[in-house]
Order: sequence, then structure tokens, then C-alpha cells
Amino acid sequence: MTTDLRVLRRADWDEWYGKLELAFGGVAESPEEQALWSDLTEHDRSLGAWDGDECVGTAGAFTFRITVPGGAAVQVAGVTMVSVASTHRRRGVLTSMMRRQLDDVRSWGEPLAVLTASEPAIYGRFGYGIATQQLRAEIDTARVRLSVPDGTDDVRLRLVQPDAPDVREACEAVYARQVPARPGMLERRPGWERLPLLDPESDRKGGSPLQCVLARRDGDVVGYARYVNKPDWDAAGPKGTVELRDLEALDPAAYAALWRHLFDIDLTSKVKMYNRPVDDAWQHLVSDNRRCAVAPRDSLHVRLVDVGAALEARTYQAPVDVVFDVADPFCPWNEGRWRLTGDAKGASCARTSDAADLSLSVRELGAAYLGGVSLASLAAAGRVRELRHGALAETSLGFGSVVAPWLPHGF
Repeated sequence: MTTDLRVLRRADWDEWYGKLELAFGGVAESPEEQALWSDLTEHDRSLGAWDGDECVGTAGAFTFRITVPGGAAVQVAGVTMVSVASTHRRRGVLTSMMRRQLDDVRSWGEPLAVLTASEPAIYGRFGYGIATQQLRAEIDTARVRLSVPDGTDDVRLRLVQPDAPDVREACEAVYARQVPARPGMLERRPGWERLPLLDPESDRKGGSPLQCVLARRDGDVVGYARYVNKPDWDAAGPKGTVELRDLEALDPAAYAALWRHLFDIDLTSKVKMYNRPVDDAWQHLVSDNRRCAVAPRDSLHVRLVDVGAALEARTYQAPVDVVFDVADPFCPWNEGRWRLTGDAKGASCARTSDAADLSLSVRELGAAYLGGVSLASLAAAGRVRELRHGALAETSLGFGSVVAPWLPHGF
């Protein structure tokens, strides 16, 4: 079988997106969701696989800037909307799209590609490593109490309309100040501020419309939380659930004030969250973490498209001087030995003929790139080989991050 792989034309978007929905279960999204993704799709960075007049494969790439260790923002390709029709599986359609896409990303001069996966087992063979996790939790607020820091009572909270222009602007300003502080966070490009406000009535499933509370101190907005309230009762009384969508705060007092608000909402006995950093500070405020049902899940998968440029783009929390022997059969331009020299001020990475200190594949470099997965743990799994004694400990320490990397929203 042969398929025609081509850049997405605007006239083909409806069919292309319809095939994507079909591949993900066949349930059509709400008109609000479709309108948002139609506006955000970058047609010249999206591909369709066609069998005659039928679209049988989809793949896209958003233009993002992601924070890397050291605080720099690096341009990346946000791989998205990948699907293959059930009638055309195991015929090389996905591989052909991944091949074309990574060639394109390289030609665009973007050193990294990132994605979130519906099935994490799919993308390792294309060189993607799982680099971040997201925390899920369900806190029993009827039994768990918060211990808040000094200054929390000085923060004033106000319920506001989430989509009011001034509220949206204030929340985006807080978010933007957080982005450089945590690897994995994405700068919000124009249009993406609409994503956290997406609230189609058809998706509420008994929940309230989206709620928003602003935290202020001395008149300035210092944090916000967006959430929905799902009321419920049984014979013993109310047992509603607060489902947290997103929360950002500029200091510990504002952060604690927002969490205290979520805990204290009337007629509720649980706070649920589906995507928080694994080092989220509320875990140090609660009285009983066993009643919080904490569970991690894979989140961002990272692929180094240009090993040298990617490793130069970040800094290192301890000095590193290491030669990697990199295997990358899918992108052979990355294969071979690379000397990385760097510290907290900057780095250089270039090809070398020197003896290798560590041997690994590009997948392991992707997993370790944002500082959330240690090279030492990968070595313990047999995924990294130490060729010079001491190189593993030195390099693993250098690659780490003071805060856990985190992707705050999907794409």
C-alpha cells in the first residue's frame, strides 16, 4: 500500500480533524472545542496521510517555547493530533509521519520535539523519552487539615468571572511570571489563553460552570485558582467534590490562601486534581498525606532532534565535562560521540573523537533533559552504561533540577 503524505490544506481540516476524532473513539467534541483547535492548528506544520481521497493519518506540530533548566525558553515542536485510521494500522503510516515530521523539525531549526501520549508505549521507538510526570490526588478534606504559613491571612480572595477580559489578563500575567521558574512550562502564545477557559456545558457531567478565585495583596493579583464544583449528597449529608483545573501563586502565602479556599468550600468533602507538579507544595501543608491518594502519571515526552543544540540550550546545576556515545537509529545525524561541557552559567556541546564516558540512546537523553529523571536511575535500569568511573554520578548531578519539571496543560 502507498499513501500520499502531504501538508494539511485549510480546506481539508474538517475531514482531517474528523478522522482524528474517529481514531480517538468517534465521539465528536463540542463546537467550542472544535472551534478552538481549528483556530490553533498550524496548517503548515501539520500532515495528513491520504489513501486516494480518504484521510487515513494525521499529525501536527505546534510552535512552542519551553522552559529548560536554567530558565531559558527554547523553541520546540509540540507534536499533537497524531492518529492512524483503524483500517490502516501496521502499514507504516505512523512511521512515515514520524519520519517526515522529525525531518521537518530539524529543517525548522528546532532542537527539541515534545508530546503527550495517549499510549506511552508508542513513541519510545521514535526516540522520545518520558521526561516529566504529573501528580493526581484526591484529598479527603473532611479529615485532612492545612497548616498555612505566616501572612496567609493578609491575602484577600475574590470570586470572579473566569472569562472576563481583566480577569483573564491578570491570570495570564501570574502564569507568565511562573514560566521561567520551572522546566517544562510553556510560554502561552496568542490564542492559548483560551484553553484553560474552555468549559463546554456538554462536558460538565453534573459539575458547575468554571469558577475562578483571584488572590490579592495590597491591590495586586498574586495568584488564582480555577475549578469546578460537583455537588453530591447521600444519607449522611453533602459530599461534593471540588475539581481543581489550575492554580498559580507568586508566593507561599498566596498559594496557601488559595488551597485553604478550596478546602473550605461549603457542602464539599474532597478536592481532586489531575495535573499538578510532583513536588507541589500542598503536600507539605496537609496534616495526613495518606488521605490524599497521591498518584503520578507520565506527562511530557521529550525528543532531542539536534543533540548538540539541545544540550547547549540548558544549563547544569553542577559542572559537567562528559563525552556521550549516543545511539539514534531513527535520526542518524545524532549518532556518535558528543562532548558536553557546562555549568550553571552555560554550556557547549560538540562532536568529538575522545573516548566516551557514558553510552546511551537519544531516548535516555530526552528523559533526563529537563532534570526530572536522573541518569543514575536510568543506569540502574541498564539504559545508561558508565564507561569512565565517576562519570555517571557527576553527570547525573549536573542534569538535575532544583524544582521538578512540569507540563501545566496538554496540547
